Amino acid sequence: MNKMMASLAVVGLAMGLSGAVAQEAEHSEAEPTHFPIHKPEYESWSFAGPFGTYDKAQLQRGFKVYREVCSACHSMNYVPFRALEGLGYSEGQVKTIAAEYEVQDGPNADGDMFTRKAIPSDYFPSPYANPEAAAASNNGAAPPDLSLIAKARAVERGFPNFVFDIFTQYAEMGPDYIHALLTGYDQTPPQGMEIAEGTHYNPYFIAGKSLAMPKPLSDGQVTYDDGSPGTVDQYSRDVSAFLMWAAEPHMDDRKRMGFRVILFLLVMTGLVWATKRRIWADVPH
Repeated sequence: MNKMMASLAVVGLAMGLSGAVAQEAEHSEAEPTHFPIHKPEYESWSFAGPFGTYDKAQLQRGFKVYREVCSACHSMNYVPFRALEGLGYSEGQVKTIAAEYEVQDGPNADGDMFTRKAIPSDYFPSPYANPEAAAASNNGAAPPDLSLIAKARAVERGFPNFVFDIFTQYAEMGPDYIHALLTGYDQTPPQGMEIAEGTHYNPYFIAGKSLAMPKPLSDGQVTYDDGSPGTVDQYSRDVSAFLMWAAEPHMDDRKRMGFRVILFLLVMTGLVWATKRRIWADVPH
């Protein structure tokens, strides 16, 4: 009797599992996965690898894209205007750029807040008065601050890729993701996938099937002073590089210091080994 009960329990468990698998398969067909559907491709960046450095011409182009397109919705509250000297701008140019923005200051002698032209020590202001106003103007989703977006938004690579990343020093996941997102708007949703009204499908978006931000870039939208092509791909590459710089403006200095430290350790290792050989050479072992 016990054996019969056990057999019935096993059969019931198997039928339950098969039913769950069938339901899961049916659910998967009805609503495809979206986290993400497409992995971003690994682009070639001048700052990649242990000896990579920023391309200042590209950074200036990316800053131009941010000023003329992205700054209409996105802030950079953690980037001061004076940091733009790292892009190759002179002190006078930085002052001119800062003066194009207005920031809130105060209180004055009467206790009132006031606005004034920005100076190099100020930070890039938000285009909205507060987060609630930003959300109200963008279908309920406040545009994120872009100061650290290249570090905060990245598709992490699984095993064993992250092991190799330790040795290759691959740290461009953020720019790869931003570039893929900005160039991924023109794709059609898979059959059966429902997109919420007022949102836009993008297969590279890692937080859902679609996002509130419409396609921000189009060919010919920004005119480069150096004659670089005015295409969505070029805009996306340049602004991705600029946002990487905004998140880590001292990366070049860090890499140079790291190289010097490694060189110093190698020399010290050789000296310690030679000293040990000399001291212990005549000592019997």
